[in-house]
Formats: sequence, C-alpha cells, structure tokens
Amino acid sequence: MRLYGYFHSSAAYRVRIALGLKGLDWEDAVVKLTDDEQQGDRYRALNPQGLVPALETDEGKILGQSTAILEWLEEAHPKPPLYPEDKLERAHIRALCQHIACDIHPLNNLRVLRHLKQEYGQTQESVDRWYAHWILRGFAALEIAIAELPSEFSLNTQPGMLEVFLVPQVYNARRFAVPLDTFPAIQELDERCQKIPAFVNAHPLRQPDTPESLRTA
Repeated sequence: MRLYGYFHSSAAYRVRIALGLKGLDWEDAVVKLTDDEQQGDRYRALNPQGLVPALETDEGKILGQSTAILEWLEEAHPKPPLYPEDKLERAHIRALCQHIACDIHPLNNLRVLRHLKQEYGQTQESVDRWYAHWILRGFAALEIAIAELPSEFSLNTQPGMLEVFLVPQVYNARRFAVPLDTFPAIQELDERCQKIPAFVNAHPLRQPDTPESLRTA
C-alpha cells in the first residue's frame, strides 16, 4: 500500500496510526500541501478531490477521505479490531470520531484558515482565535465522553478508532497553542497513547518529509 499524505496533515496522521496499530506495511508518498501539490494535475489524476490523504491499495485502487480509508482498513484487515464488538458501543465510538472528523477538523484545516486570510482579510490573531474557538467547543463534549470511558482506552486495554481520531486533533491543538488545561481526561488519554509504538511512529515530527528543524529523534 502507498499512503499519499503530508507530515502536518491530521487526516493523514490518523491513517498512519491505524496502519501501525494493524501492523500493515505501507510506503510513504509525500504531497506537499504548503506548495499546493495536492492541486496539481499529477495528484488530481490520482485523487480528483485534491485532498490528502489518499491510499493506494495493494491492488492499485485509490481511496480518498481518511474516514472512508479507515473504515476500509477495518473491513479489509479486521484484526486487530479498532472498534468494539458491541453494536451500540461501535455506534457510540463512531459518533465521537465523526464529532472530530466532521465538526472540529473541517473548520480548522489549512484551506479554511487560508481562506479566512485571503478572502476575508483576517489577521493571524483572528485566525488563531477562530481555531481555538472550535477546538475548545468540540473538546468540551469530548472531555465528558472520554472521562466516562470505563477503562484506560476505548477498547479496554487497547486503543482503537477513538484514539486514532483524537490524538492528531490534540497534536494540532497544541501546535496552535490552544490551552488544554480544562481537558484532563483528553490529555491523559493522549499521554497513554504516546507510549505505544504505532502512535510514536506516526507522529508528524517523525515523518520522512518533516523539516529537519522540526524533526524529533
């Protein structure tokens, strides 16, 4: 498999984590968002949406949208599972994942932040306030749900799809200096994940395209 992504893309970060948790082999294909490579003819020939990530399967099929990729991975490579067995519990975890993927992340991705500046003349300070507003509002609901988890991870002793979605969003919140002091359950779950190789290896500052000035050993 080949993953088309970018080190700072939180959606690509999700897929990297899931590939690691499932122990799958894959190749990295960099699409540099800051140079708008995702809008170029070469990449759009693969993924007409012009977004990352895209995953090329072993059969040469191209999948777009991180949520769809993750659902395909769960179906095509069901072990280890990333969702609980119980149907209602699965629905609950899916709802939390969609809260991140549909309600928080789209308002704060690169193209939205650029549009606020370029089309509406917003300053960086205003853009940062916009970013923080949606993180804080979204995390307030997540904090309640995560604090109610009966075990240390969403799959009892193992992380699952909830952590796949949560950890990249926590990273982005810290990257934009959003204060997380009022979300202890979120921070503690993130800290537990950072001890697991799949999360460590997927970290944005450990990717092949990470600028040397940012790289983490």
